Amino acid sequence: MRKRQIKLHRHPPDTIQIKGLIIIKGKNDKGRTSYKFYNDTAYARQKLKKNLQTKWFVFDLGFNNYIDHSDYNGASFINYYPNNSAYYNGAPAPVSKSYDYSAVGLATFAPRDASAPLTPSEFKLITGKSINFNIWLFQQRLNITKHKLNLLYALGLEMNNYRYARSITYLPGYPTQIIRDSVEFSKNKLFAEYISIPVMLNFNSNPARPSRAFQASFGVSGGYLLKSRTKQVSEERGKVRKTDDFNLNKWRFGLTSELGYGPVKLYANFALTALHDYGLQQYPFSIGIRLNGF
Repeated sequence: MRKRQIKLHRHPPDTIQIKGLIIIKGKNDKGRTSYKFYNDTAYARQKLKKNLQTKWFVFDLGFNNYIDHSDYNGASFINYYPNNSAYYNGAPAPVSKSYDYSAVGLATFAPRDASAPLTPSEFKLITGKSINFNIWLFQQRLNITKHKLNLLYALGLEMNNYRYARSITYLPGYPTQIIRDSVEFSKNKLFAEYISIPVMLNFNSNPARPSRAFQASFGVSGGYLLKSRTKQVSEERGKVRKTDDFNLNKWRFGLTSELGYGPVKLYANFALTALHDYGLQQYPFSIGIRLNGF
């Protein structure tokens, strides 16, 4: 009886395989060491046998800003007529404090003198220094239809830095207030960290060839505020840190998306809830690059 021979496919010593990535070490035309990268299609097809795929430690790096719908004109009117019943937008302007997104709520949260009214420029951000950094502890993709349509969800931490260009200061208390400060800050930022769960529908154009696949994901995200703090640096006061909730919304809901080709991915998040609980009606958004986990 003839014995059946089984051939074992092994990579030569100058070849390394990391999951679906094959790296071949060689020499170029000038005799220098070079590396070539290939995708193992068989590995990708083997993964398609699994309906649930998991990635660990996916990172985002981008920038924050916000869309501001605060009623600055109304707040200026309230500050100019603080003790009368003059009409603003057809309704009496109350003299008591308010804890909503009305003009009175804004005047409560950021009180100003009538001679120096509140303006949107006071909350201008330095976009290049308002960094968004996210760590997704895990991200799972559940097959719905032929691995082209999937359910994508994750659990992680969203860390947002809002770097202010103007000299404003949060004063913790009941209620919290934002004042116009008398010193110039070389650094003035608000930090807010959330634990978040995004859920998205994912489209993958080429599941068997991830390096040549176009991917698009759209969905919603919910988060809860874990901690927040401010950091200010100036010559007069040195380095000052304060920890408080600073009238920030405890819950955060919004839209989230992901767009990519091969290993390159971009993300975008837009909050449907305002950053603060009352007064300032600012809706944060972030955009940046997503780095695949393993």
